[in-house]
Amino acid sequence: MTLNIPNTEKIYHGKVRDVYYLPHDLLVMVASDRISAFDVILPRTIPNKGQVLNQIAAKMLDATADICPNWKISTPHPQITVGKKCEPFKVEMVIRGYLTGHAWRTYSSGLRNICGVNMPDGLRENDRFPEPIITPTTKADQGHDQDISREEIIAQGIVSEEHYSQLEKYTRALYQRGTELAQKQGLILVDTKYEFGLYNNEITLMDEIHTPDSSRYFYADGYPERQAKQEPQKQLSKEFVREWLIQNNFMGKEGQTVPEMSDAWIATIRERYIELFEKVTGEHFNPCDSDAQEMENAINSVLA
Repeated sequence: MTLNIPNTEKIYHGKVRDVYYLPHDLLVMVASDRISAFDVILPRTIPNKGQVLNQIAAKMLDATADICPNWKISTPHPQITVGKKCEPFKVEMVIRGYLTGHAWRTYSSGLRNICGVNMPDGLRENDRFPEPIITPTTKADQGHDQDISREEIIAQGIVSEEHYSQLEKYTRALYQRGTELAQKQGLILVDTKYEFGLYNNEITLMDEIHTPDSSRYFYADGYPERQAKQEPQKQLSKEFVREWLIQNNFMGKEGQTVPEMSDAWIATIRERYIELFEKVTGEHFNPCDSDAQEMENAINSVLA
């Protein structure tokens, strides 16, 4: 679906978002119902997924605005955010409080270093790190993001040392705030990523934050007991979609085929996203219709 927004200079169709670039460094970001995993857009959409992501992100941007300037100006529609166009840094700031996901896969292979950061011996999957670690990745325009160290980022001139030091400070402060917000809802913010750019030469937080597509949550209730028994943690994130794909022999590699997504599986994914919205925000989810005319009217009311 392409919207008719006056004065649009360029449209970018990303994996899950469509971005409309407007004059005066404005952009309109539409969170679609597309879903991606392993940097591949899956063949079917998830109803209301875009609304879930956009509304969580808007709430979290507002809740962290005192820590770091961010790109959001307004959310005129549940699936839409109007904001400032920033010049993005070519890295994603990934911060991990617990040994899980990619970090665990690296650790379980025998390696004790990820992105130039040493990890202590003797940890089990889903254990908490002594302190959160930052494991940045390159921001790829196409294909897979790649792990990279702080030293490599600075040495290659991807980000200046001065800017990178500030990115680290913001990342840790945002993660701390996200952790506190999650605790209030009985959740653990396991890991997450942030994207930053420059707006009027000021470091500005971009894109979504603390959503199921950019973050992983555990339920706090029962976490110690499950760890003691070495049982899987009960989590809220998109990881269950990745796990299903892996079980069906798909990890985005050449020659692999995305498994068929049944109606029942689509409904399950939708329910999990709504569960996460309600658990993270503490609010009831009210689904909206993805009507193009309604979206256009909402955008025009802000831009007029």
